Amino acid sequence: MASVSIKHLYKRYEKEKNSVVQDFDLDIKDKEFIVFVGPSGCGKSTTLRMIAGLEDVTEGEIFIGDQLVNHLPPKDRDISMVFQNYALYPNLSVYENIAFGLRMRKMPKHEIDQAVKQASRILEIEPYLSRKPKDLSGGQRQRVALGRAIVRNPKLFLMDEPLSNLDAKLRSTMRMEITKLHKRLGTTFIFVTHDQVEAMTMADRIVVMRNGVIQQCDTPETVYSKPANLFVASFIGSPQINLIEGKIAEDHKGQLVFRTKRIDISIRETKEALLRKNNLVNKTVILGIRPEHVKLEGLFSESIITGIYKDNELMGADRFLYLDIGEEKHLIVRVEPDQHFSDDEQVKVVLDLFKAHFFHVESGIRIAD
Repeated sequence: MASVSIKHLYKRYEKEKNSVVQDFDLDIKDKEFIVFVGPSGCGKSTTLRMIAGLEDVTEGEIFIGDQLVNHLPPKDRDISMVFQNYALYPNLSVYENIAFGLRMRKMPKHEIDQAVKQASRILEIEPYLSRKPKDLSGGQRQRVALGRAIVRNPKLFLMDEPLSNLDAKLRSTMRMEITKLHKRLGTTFIFVTHDQVEAMTMADRIVVMRNGVIQQCDTPETVYSKPANLFVASFIGSPQINLIEGKIAEDHKGQLVFRTKRIDISIRETKEALLRKNNLVNKTVILGIRPEHVKLEGLFSESIITGIYKDNELMGADRFLYLDIGEEKHLIVRVEPDQHFSDDEQVKVVLDLFKAHFFHVESGIRIAD
């Protein structure tokens, strides 16, 4: 098993001025499950391919365990990689696909047979060993790709969007299967995805990337509840966090309020000390609050907003309201699924400012508690 240490990693292509990956610096613990997440083109797959040895490093160092691997070919890095398209040999049976890498290593036949059968038991694909990939479902093919990876007993598993070709139900099942596999094998996993649900449900730590730069690296709980900046706050969470630009002002009693043209929210002691400490009185900030922290009037006595009902989405156990609060802004509110409203009805809601965030307008950085 192995830790991974990535030191100030850069990747630049000859015809491009900007780096695809910029100053990527990360230490991954032995047996940790790390997920790289971000939008398409953010550099997450390129970073994974550099760790695998499939892309050259422009600048920086990659250590697997104590060994510098920058110039080692992939076959000498003791890794296994699972790709988005499974990369199975169509003319070989499931058994032969799983055994292929071991045969290339010239392992004894009986050891190969033992390893293949053990992997197929773990992944519950024993009945399919004689089939060809074309005779398997997407989920079964993914299990075969995982089987081919685990028989090698590598130090490190690398997975590049392995679930993106599966339907929603199967993705959910495979998320749980891969998480169980990680615990069973006790090996370091690095998993790349653009799907925040995969990141939140599978990772020990999430690495959120944008334009080749790490935006935040922390546990799923911390990334969700204490996003480092506006990008992370907006990217993680569904529906998206509510973001409202306004000014921190003092009312006639000298108490702080968050003010827009149509909104005047009392802040009082909830965040007052934080905002004063950061010299934000009479400054413009962005207030961020997640839909579950906006409630229908009645739970709190302050921080009331009146919005105009425009639309809703029913998501099974929850219903999300979209309220017009002026200046072409919508406020998303989570309510019980049996609650209904009429078009253009006035709806009063309250904000739980204990759970709200404030962000600097210029930098987008969250004003830390």
